[in-house]
Amino acid sequence: MHIVVIGHGMVGHKFLETLAASGRQDLRVTVLGEEPRPAYDRVHLSEFFAGKSADDLSLVTPGFFERAETEPGMVLRLNAKVVGIDRAAKTVTLADGSAVAYDRLVLATGSYPFVPPVPGADRKDCFVYRTIEDLEAMQEAGARSKSGVVVGGGLLGLECAKALRDLGLKAHVVEFAPRLMAVQVDDPGARVLRTRIEELGVGVHTGKNTLAIVDGEEATHRMQFADGTHLDTDMIVFSAGIRPRDELARASGLETGPRGGVVIDDRCQTSDPNVYAIGECASWRGQLYGLVAPGYDMARTAARHLLDTECGFVGADMSTKLKLMGVDVASIGDAHGATPGSRSYQFLDERRQTYRKIVVSSCGKYLLGGVLVGEASAYGELLQTMLNKIELPEAPEYLILPDGGGARPAIGVDKLPATAQVCSCNDVSKGALCEAVAGGATTIGALKSCTSAGTACGGCVPLVTQVLNAELKKLGVAVNNHLCEHFPYSRQELYHLVRVGEIRDFGALLARHGKGLGCDVCKPTAANILASVWNDFVLTPKHASLQDSNDYFLGNIQKDGTYSVVPRMPGGEVTADGLIAVGMVAKKYGLYTKVTGGQRVDLFGARVDQLPAIWEELIAAGFESGHAYGKSLRTVKSCVGSTWCRYGVGDSVGFAIALENRYKGLRAPHKIKFGVSGCTRECAEAQGKDVGLIATDKGWNLYVCGNGGMKPRHAELIASNLTEEEVVRLTDRFLMFYVRTAERLQRTSTWRENLEGGLDYLKAVVVDDSLGIAQELEAQMQHVVDTYACEWKEAVTDPEVRRRFRHFVNSTQVDENVVFVPERGQVRPATFDERRRVIPIATAA
Repeated sequence: MHIVVIGHGMVGHKFLETLAASGRQDLRVTVLGEEPRPAYDRVHLSEFFAGKSADDLSLVTPGFFERAETEPGMVLRLNAKVVGIDRAAKTVTLADGSAVAYDRLVLATGSYPFVPPVPGADRKDCFVYRTIEDLEAMQEAGARSKSGVVVGGGLLGLECAKALRDLGLKAHVVEFAPRLMAVQVDDPGARVLRTRIEELGVGVHTGKNTLAIVDGEEATHRMQFADGTHLDTDMIVFSAGIRPRDELARASGLETGPRGGVVIDDRCQTSDPNVYAIGECASWRGQLYGLVAPGYDMARTAARHLLDTECGFVGADMSTKLKLMGVDVASIGDAHGATPGSRSYQFLDERRQTYRKIVVSSCGKYLLGGVLVGEASAYGELLQTMLNKIELPEAPEYLILPDGGGARPAIGVDKLPATAQVCSCNDVSKGALCEAVAGGATTIGALKSCTSAGTACGGCVPLVTQVLNAELKKLGVAVNNHLCEHFPYSRQELYHLVRVGEIRDFGALLARHGKGLGCDVCKPTAANILASVWNDFVLTPKHASLQDSNDYFLGNIQKDGTYSVVPRMPGGEVTADGLIAVGMVAKKYGLYTKVTGGQRVDLFGARVDQLPAIWEELIAAGFESGHAYGKSLRTVKSCVGSTWCRYGVGDSVGFAIALENRYKGLRAPHKIKFGVSGCTRECAEAQGKDVGLIATDKGWNLYVCGNGGMKPRHAELIASNLTEEEVVRLTDRFLMFYVRTAERLQRTSTWRENLEGGLDYLKAVVVDDSLGIAQELEAQMQHVVDTYACEWKEAVTDPEVRRRFRHFVNSTQVDENVVFVPERGQVRPATFDERRRVIPIATAA
């Protein structure tokens, strides 16, 4: 059987994955994709502006089409636009005039962006927000623009506004409806959402009917509104909804719905049983679905029907949870209380700007819907309660009230039936997860690998974790948090034992609370804890033997055995003389130099025996250790701020330098990075840092627990409109609370995600001092500040420490295996093949 698929988007590729997983070898599949690239993740499209490439967003695993060539045979044709379907002849015609025959046809044509019929909508620098090509065009326009407007205040519109802000533009949202996200959120929730987004520097204009787009006086365009007002902007992006791409179906005589879309039955077959339709182009019982999860369900249904497997599409829940510009927004079921007799409970916290609402049945036993804005940690539990018709507790209002002392009831995963769908993206039930745990999948990573739960959008991971823990408990598996076999404690517990017991070396810690000799896990962890609590020099005799390679030699070891040298440049600021000194050192020792993303200069290729001499020269030039090797503060990135920038409202450089100098001696469970932006254009990328600050005309907004890396996480707003003194006070508390309670090698982002009580709890501790330890945390941080000393300065002035920096313990001979080759006017490590045929480039002794 030859199956032809028109469209290779997210839903089309899910259809292919389902076929491929069947192992059937009697199928041939031809995929006709109109775009120039294979399927990619449109859900996270805005991350393209945050640095992700098209390859990063790709949904096609390497070798997918090659591997599947025989089982089943699959061919992908890109830039292959279909212009007609001949159902009688069972062929499709392409734009180049060629034809492809089919036995079964699958329409996965998706949708197109709706552009309101406004005069001027086709002007230059007016875009839609749909494809990577659209985003590339927006990037080009953004580079020569100062401001941008998104027409549409729905889910995609707010995502697009974030994209404009990521481009460094002053962003605005223009919405025809009287509130943002009118479909998903009610009036009180929309007010909270609007406030949170405006605090981020995005202009919100609701109830605006655009009559025309003409030449602007202060920018490229002027949007003229029906109420007589206007808005000038340099670029405009339309994100005002989508329409199903059903033109091929209409032209071929297939039945379409009254609101558009190709009519399908429960098996996703159209009015022609040889033709299927899935995703946004399909209309099921008059309903169009614009979310990816229902599209995936259709894809699986169509594929299983073609594989002669009993199946049926039964509709989909339209609940959704998103983080829009760092603001949690969730909508569940009947969010507006349209069900006759339904009643609602609402909780609004205007100080924290959070809103929670649940809608319950007339009898009060069942949850019908809900809205969460500003904090949505309860989404998973509420969604499963609604979907599985779990009876509510006697006082359902406690489900949305803050936990003021244990009164808040928990529904619990035990009440979920085995059929409950935990992961909607990959159709994974609670029963499948339980079977996997029983079969030996005892970690989240193992569960993801064998069930695929949590590997798409990731929204179900908290619930998957709850199921895992509950099943492990039933199986009698002891889940301990012991650091290693030598210490029956977590890092947090060891930290408190060290601090309360005033333990100052590893030997004493081992004698009082451990056993054996220690290992490569507990030794560096203990060294880190001792440094965090007492701030001793890490290379004193009692600490040096505990360190890993990087801390032992105060430098990051590279793949060829050399080390990097990273002098601290607070806030990215460096004098001309300082740059000259760094350049002279690099030239003298033959080092490779690179400006980092953290606004410093990395020097690569230093032999271990060269490190003390290099640092002597850098210290003489006024530099200090940059701690690039340590689990400590790395960098405080800044923009030029109000000192130079015409948009700046805060002295980001001056404040960044002050913060870096304050926290440069702090040892933590993992590396820490700051960002300080002088305005909401966010050039320092503060919202991707462990601690981020953005200046507004009312003060500083403080964000915490963001990071880049393997799993990027947007930082969250913890306090607004702060003075510099307030920022320091809250940052002291936040960092020291993190140092006290995080696990070994746990970034602030992961720590925050595992923190019981989430952001509200963190705010309560840090901002409101709910635990009564704020003064203690501040005093502990002040001790770190007061006892700071540059580690490299101590190292080069201590003869005993300096003697460690030799390649051979019993010889002064240097490492002859260090081999460099020239590249782009500098050096790089030679590859294995190059080592055999090149003469090493000499470096200074």
